[in-house]
Amino acid sequence: MILGVHAYIRLNGNANEAIRFYENALEAENYGVQTYGELPENPHFPLTQEAKNRVIHAQLKINNSFLMLSDILPNQPYQPGSQVEVAIILEDIEKSKEVYGKLLEGGEEIMPIQETSWSPAYGQLKDKYGVTWQISTIIIS
Repeated sequence: MILGVHAYIRLNGNANEAIRFYENALEAENYGVQTYGELPENPHFPLTQEAKNRVIHAQLKINNSFLMLSDILPNQPYQPGSQVEVAIILEDIEKSKEVYGKLLEGGEEIMPIQETSWSPAYGQLKDKYGVTWQISTIIIS
């Protein structure tokens, strides 16, 4: 039985900064952050100090959903914008616009938030970390 689908964002050394950004923009509750340095040492896979300071796992709770984040290890290939796309479903138009605006800070607009045939307020943006977001409003009667 599938209990949920959680977006997982992989970043290139700036996961801690992104965690603070998403806590504010999405009013998320931080459920914990673990670094690579907190893992038991493995003599077959030594870590540099830079790697030890990176986030291996973080979990943010946003209402009834979770967003997870981690950093890649130094020198791993990284392509901004390809790490994940996240859809957020809200039931209030004004709140949708607020979240859209906060996530847009330092990012770029793909589709302005607007009424569509499927939503009274839908928009797409790429945030300052290269993550593409879809903001969609549904009115529950």
